[in-house]
Amino acid sequence: MSKIIKIALWSGPRNISTALMYSFANRNDAKVVDEPLFGYFLNYSGVWRPSRKEVLESMELIPENIIEQIVNPTINKPVFFIKNMANHLIDLNWSFLDNFYNIILTRDPRDMLMSYSKHVGNPTMLDTCYEIQLELIEYLTNKAIPFVVVDSKEILQNPEKALKRICSLASIPFSVEMLNWEKGPLKEDGIWAKYWYNNVHSSNSFGKYVSNDQKLPIHLIDIYEKCLIHYNQILKFQS
Repeated sequence: MSKIIKIALWSGPRNISTALMYSFANRNDAKVVDEPLFGYFLNYSGVWRPSRKEVLESMELIPENIIEQIVNPTINKPVFFIKNMANHLIDLNWSFLDNFYNIILTRDPRDMLMSYSKHVGNPTMLDTCYEIQLELIEYLTNKAIPFVVVDSKEILQNPEKALKRICSLASIPFSVEMLNWEKGPLKEDGIWAKYWYNNVHSSNSFGKYVSNDQKLPIHLIDIYEKCLIHYNQILKFQS
């Protein structure tokens, strides 16, 4: 097989990253992997997640082993897509990123926090990923590594246009099959899917964008204001 085109998604939480993974999985030329660095992240950071025990018992925890597997994947398809949370990069050597076309997926922090806090009641800045996404953008820019910044709102408002922009990054053709998928789970879903993926499993396409005008709980206002500063900085790299 000719050289594999490797695409890495670096998302924040509740940013439709799973739907984007399902979109790529529906291409007949693509293989997807779900958050391969999650075990490392939980083991290294010590943070709590609903699936923590299951993840630590079932996933590779040594980052060098994980990176070797994703940089040199054994697959029989020409496109390799890995979905990641950006904070899974914490304290790693990022030099492996030059093997990938990188997608930074972000979301308005109000919408993100209203959704994420239903699972993790008191999120930290590490949880939200905005800070590390900005660090990642700076790193990729300085190293001239290809990347694109995408807002989840952009995908929901016009999926085809946004997906074409993402495909263009990696010089692969857009496939109309990316706009829909079968309802239900993917075999590639992480073991944590039962805690997080209900909405995706009950859908067969990207949903419509709906603005969330609910009032933020008082305990989220401070972190929202911090996230907003970083989010606005991230959007400056959107093109």
